[in-house]
Amino acid sequence: MSNQDLDQLRKQVDELNLQLLKTINERSKVVQEIGRVKEKQGMNKYDPLRERGMLDLIKEHNDGPFENSTIEHIFKEVFKAGLELQKDDHRKALLVSRKKKPEDTVVSIKGEKIGDGNPHFIFGPCAVESYEQVAQVAQEVKARGLKLLRGGAFKPRTSPYDFQGLGMEGLKILKKVADEYDLAVVSEIVNPADIEKAIEYIDVIQIGARNMQNFELLKAAGSVNKPVLLKRGLSATLDEFMNAAEYIISQGNGDIILCERGIRTYERATRNTLDISAVPILKKETHLPVLVDVTHSTGRRDLLLPAAKAALAIGADGVMAEVHPDPAVALSDSAQQMDFNQFDQFFKELTKNSTIRV
Repeated sequence: MSNQDLDQLRKQVDELNLQLLKTINERSKVVQEIGRVKEKQGMNKYDPLRERGMLDLIKEHNDGPFENSTIEHIFKEVFKAGLELQKDDHRKALLVSRKKKPEDTVVSIKGEKIGDGNPHFIFGPCAVESYEQVAQVAQEVKARGLKLLRGGAFKPRTSPYDFQGLGMEGLKILKKVADEYDLAVVSEIVNPADIEKAIEYIDVIQIGARNMQNFELLKAAGSVNKPVLLKRGLSATLDEFMNAAEYIISQGNGDIILCERGIRTYERATRNTLDISAVPILKKETHLPVLVDVTHSTGRRDLLLPAAKAALAIGADGVMAEVHPDPAVALSDSAQQMDFNQFDQFFKELTKNSTIRV
């Protein structure tokens, strides 16, 4: 075979490559349109029966020289690329996506700017038990130059016989203490009907893990002008977590803080398993600030400090943890809350030899 013949064959290959490229791109555009139609109809993007039917049709018309197994492998990769394209279109469309808004969202709470590049902290008791209890914690928080106070007034508990919180009375206590110590209040709301009343007393609406997919609650929180701290569900994927945030932002409220608080796995050494890799993924995929709740993710006082250090080291915008005057007599989650001496040591260790500003 002469060099001229070889050049001619190579030219044919180049032309066929371009034909393949054009065909693949044309196919991809059709696949994208199918994805948009499926999304409107609420259908799953991946249909294994449809994929099997396409592969069978292709192999039926395969005249070689490739074996059917090779053809199947090639087309599966084409199908996979098309599915990824559909998913990418969905991510681009999300209002919480960084592709939609490249710059970071900064949520302002009484002068605290969550997402500004500096670590921020939220401390307080698991549950509001009394004015005296909350005031003692608030004094400790204030003494460290901090601004954000957490406390549970509505407590969705695993057992219906456990302490369920003081409800609206608990919010009033938080408000009273916060006003006295010039702090901002973060507290969980569990009922959409309570949102309008609750925002009179709190500065940040917390939506807990068990309510991450309470869509009516998400929409209600999105319809008011108040920052929302959204916790990841117990077994939620990051896609589900981001879509939960989308429910809030789609109602007009873009002041959303995401909170990784551990997910349920087979491991029992800790209360939950802290998915520390979720922090950089969420920071990359969304423009929202991300906190880590080290209390609920570990459930162990002895792990709070290393978990908090890991959270800040990997890029979290802040840390949330629980503090109680006397955890031994706490009405909920006594094993995971710090007393004041432990809190003092925790905060000193967390902030020493660092650029953390409070």
